[in-house]
Amino acid sequence: MEGSCFEMDLGKLFLDLVSYPTTSCEESTSWPSTPGQRVLAEEIVRRMQAMGIADAYVDEFGYVYGTVPATGEGPTIGLVAHMDTAPGTKGSDIRARITEPYDGGDVVLNEALGLVLSPKEFPILANHVGKHLIVTDGTTLLGADDKAGVAEILACADALLHSDQPHGTLRIAFTPDEEVGRGADRFDIPGFGADYAYTVDGGTLGEIEYENFNAASATVTIYGKNIHPGSARGKMVNAARLAMEFHQLLPVYEVPATTDGYEGFYHLLRLEGEVEQAKLSYIIRDHDDAGYERRCAFFQKAADFLNEKYGAGTAVATVTESYRNMKHCIEPHMEIIHRAKAAMEACGVTAREVPIRGGTDGARLSYEGLPCPNLCTGGENFHGRFEYIPLEDMEKVAEILTRIILDAAK
Repeated sequence: MEGSCFEMDLGKLFLDLVSYPTTSCEESTSWPSTPGQRVLAEEIVRRMQAMGIADAYVDEFGYVYGTVPATGEGPTIGLVAHMDTAPGTKGSDIRARITEPYDGGDVVLNEALGLVLSPKEFPILANHVGKHLIVTDGTTLLGADDKAGVAEILACADALLHSDQPHGTLRIAFTPDEEVGRGADRFDIPGFGADYAYTVDGGTLGEIEYENFNAASATVTIYGKNIHPGSARGKMVNAARLAMEFHQLLPVYEVPATTDGYEGFYHLLRLEGEVEQAKLSYIIRDHDDAGYERRCAFFQKAADFLNEKYGAGTAVATVTESYRNMKHCIEPHMEIIHRAKAAMEACGVTAREVPIRGGTDGARLSYEGLPCPNLCTGGENFHGRFEYIPLEDMEKVAEILTRIILDAAK
């Protein structure tokens, strides 16, 4: 784009990356969970090597690693993003484009389907007047979560490779399967060798995040008894109906659509079933440790209630912890937050510390010994058909990342 301070065409790179289908799959036992992620990983390695990152490689689990060597003193800093996109919205055959400078009105995504990106529905669009928005045709997600992070890190690496300013070592990692909670499972922290790192996996420009939800995945399986409906009185146990009863036991207003900020929730992801058996899958979230424990306990209590009412073994609840709030791990290392804020301010961006209403690979990595807060990518409306990202904000994020590395050497 005209006026960009980067030699790399960040918009073209991003459009190329999102053309690869990389939706991850929670049920898969493969590494990565879907083959498209490895295809993209190998393409990213080719691009990194072509840039001059000689040691770039993809390991047996689908993780990409590489190094921009030091040209001066400074800490070894890591930058991390994930290559997969979220299940739940179509992530293949993505038709992305860069708009003309945004004029403040509706952006037509798909004229034939009558789909528009409207400031009436998404008021934050008003902040992007004059910018080039990257959007889809409204039938798929975009994949800015987190291919924007991948592109911005590559642009930062390219800028450092062409810089005559001294800097410390930059370590790069791109992970698979973050969206299904497995992004940190096989991450090689000792081999990565960073003193600290940042995930580049956030949203609106200027956000810095080091508080995230405590998170668990949870399922309840309901076992019923099918009897011919003509003679079912006193005998039938309809698992599908009991599944609805279970869900009604959970607090009705403690769901994503009615909470924000630090408020936790139960989120029903899937339900399936019939008379004999039904299954509901949830995620449980809360920033507060005690609140998180209470939610997990209440989920089990709801299953216990059905067992008391309909008989032992009717409902089987399983709660599996995914990650914890990384705040406790970052607070002893607040200098890395201050460095990110200073870099943003030096690039003309107002820094804002906000809690993550979700999680990142950095939450797990922080608990495993690598302090790793999260930085913005500039994207909006992640995981849905109205996802978009301003190209200028992507370029600003790449500039911020570069400034973090350079300023750490001073």
